[in-house]
Amino acid sequence: VQLQASGGGLVQAGGSLRLSCAASTRFSRNKMGWFRQAPGKEREFVAAIMWWGPTTYYADSVKGRFTISRDNAKNTVYLQMNSLKPEDTAVYYCATGVGSVSRTGDYNDWGQGTQVTVSS
Repeated sequence: VQLQASGGGLVQAGGSLRLSCAASTRFSRNKMGWFRQAPGKEREFVAAIMWWGPTTYYADSVKGRFTISRDNAKNTVYLQMNSLKPEDTAVYYCATGVGSVSRTGDYNDWGQGTQVTVSS
């Protein structure tokens, strides 16, 4: 599966961005996840959604501010990020796989990443 992430950019604290991840195909058993990696830090889970069903998953640090959604007709997953904080600054990656929703090792295919920078 090939993934193309887009939508990153520079925004002031309190602002919003919407990331998109277009997949070349989708498998109903798979989940789609967003991760992020800040300089000098490990890659961390942000949010995930199954291609089939309503369930979504979020890291505690983004609950209430970020919303993950999907458009099955377009094989695209979105991450709407509101009330952004400087600590949200990172490269954001989308990924797909089966298994747990938050472990990077359970994701098989990764997009190229998109930079999100939040200024204070």
